[in-house]
Amino acid sequence: MLIRGNVWKYGDNINTDLIIPGKYLRTTDVSVFAEHAMEGIDKDFSPLTGDVIVAGKNFGCGSSREQAALALKHAKIGCVVARSFARIFFRNAINVGLPIVEADALDFVDKGDEIEVDLSAGLVITRTRVVQGSKLPKFLLEILADGGLVEYRKRHPRSAGPETADLQRV
Repeated sequence: MLIRGNVWKYGDNINTDLIIPGKYLRTTDVSVFAEHAMEGIDKDFSPLTGDVIVAGKNFGCGSSREQAALALKHAKIGCVVARSFARIFFRNAINVGLPIVEADALDFVDKGDEIEVDLSAGLVITRTRVVQGSKLPKFLLEILADGGLVEYRKRHPRSAGPETADLQRV
């Protein structure tokens, strides 16, 4: 899976309150989340479809709110590349179908640069280098390709494991 877009660059410890401020959590309307994504840190955030966030360590730290990953996905972010992710944000991103790659690319990009991410290979291609990031396991790539965990389960109902498979036969 190849993702191409322009860079939105941020530093370390970008928490979920910065990604989607708490005052917008009283709704379930994902378009509201998208409209206010990154508002806590960047009032000028207005990505084009496929743009890529490149960040430092611990992206998505703070609360466990799934709305942070949803906000970025519905703001049409193509991928988030970070040195590291908070564990819960990592899982929420996979669950909602937001592509992510752990790679140390922050020092090789500027805001607005074109970037390419080869999700399958874990490669981040900047204007000055190719950075090898972590490769996601095949099953996580399949979840992302299907658009998230719910869609994956709809398309692959038997892949849940023996306990669930046994229940489906009843």
